[in-house]
Amino acid sequence: MPDAIAEVTPEVLQAFADAWNRHDVDALMTFMTEDCVFEASAGPDVCGTRYAGREAVRTGFAEVWATFPDAHWGNARHFVRGERGVSEWTFTGTRADGTRVEVHGCDLFTFRDGKIALKNSYRKNRPPVGTPKR
Repeated sequence: MPDAIAEVTPEVLQAFADAWNRHDVDALMTFMTEDCVFEASAGPDVCGTRYAGREAVRTGFAEVWATFPDAHWGNARHFVRGERGVSEWTFTGTRADGTRVEVHGCDLFTFRDGKIALKNSYRKNRPPVGTPKR
């Protein structure tokens, strides 16, 4: 991924989604601005958990895979309009206790200078679809 692109397109958002599914944090960070922000779908604050700055965002991204080692975002659809964009997806993953999650979700993006400045994640709050392993 080049360090700078002219504009973010749906194809760029698909490449970003592909990096998520590879669990490739180094690739993900090439899409982000220096002062990037990630607002996770869960957490104690009204915005979920907010990670600000490259190192914090890198940590926040890695925490997703620590919680769901088999995390996958499928059926992705993207659109971009100027400085804003949306990705819709179906998230699947299994927690350490064996509970399986399958939910629809989306990311709302704000772009600056051809990179992602804000990734604001949302997903449905659905009970686990599987029972914990014992």
